[in-house]
Amino acid sequence: MANPVFSNSPVFGERTRGGGTLVAPSTIDAASLDRMYGAPAATTRETGRMTYDDVIMKTGGLLALLVVVAAGSWALVETLPWLWIAGAVVGLVLGLVNAFKREPSPVLITLYTVAQGVFLGGISAFYEAAWNGVVGQAVLATVAVFATSLFLFRSGRVRVTPKFTRWLLVAMVGYLVFSLLNFGLAVFGVGDGAFGPLRSGWLGVVVGLVAVGLAAASLIVDFDAIKRGVEGGAPRKMAWAAAFGLMVTLIWLYLELLRLLAIIRGD
Repeated sequence: MANPVFSNSPVFGERTRGGGTLVAPSTIDAASLDRMYGAPAATTRETGRMTYDDVIMKTGGLLALLVVVAAGSWALVETLPWLWIAGAVVGLVLGLVNAFKREPSPVLITLYTVAQGVFLGGISAFYEAAWNGVVGQAVLATVAVFATSLFLFRSGRVRVTPKFTRWLLVAMVGYLVFSLLNFGLAVFGVGDGAFGPLRSGWLGVVVGLVAVGLAAASLIVDFDAIKRGVEGGAPRKMAWAAAFGLMVTLIWLYLELLRLLAIIRGD
């Protein structure tokens, strides 16, 4: 089998649609030469590179699948109350597997989306039963934060610099440690509140706003990574990795907004 680095590289031979290598003819007439010069340049899609359309289509498809599965899980929450917990566990495992894979796997990314849809449907039903209307508010807030983050990135008002990336990494590690501490205190019965002693009242609101800010900053970093991938000529299959990254951040953002709104309305 040929080395894919060479066989797929335009430097060592342009691949034709049939899979063969394009070889220059020994002779060419003036009319053919004129048509060649007049032909439009090959697009990134024709050269097998990732495009913004690839990322948008795959992300949109995964989001549609997520919503459909979540709706089904919501409908089954009373019949199979444990189903959303299984979805959370499977989603976590598949998320880690996809995150550490060198090459994106469309099948594993799709299965991750299905598992997360099962989880989100069940937990959203729980929130809606306790705080009527909170799910719709969280969905609208997620869309608003996503649109705002995209606007800030596209307008250049927020630039992804090495300093910005380091700050975000440190902040996210700090938030993770804080969340683990809050979970540990809740497990051992320290304090009260539906979301743990450190996520209740005004402290919970402040922490929730910080978490939403971190998720929004993560979206901006995701947008920058996608831009660099497209401009750098990343392979088209990497659109799956880009879509997976956006899905992870959007799901995290939605869950944080869901919890923040519940705290504001009284946990």
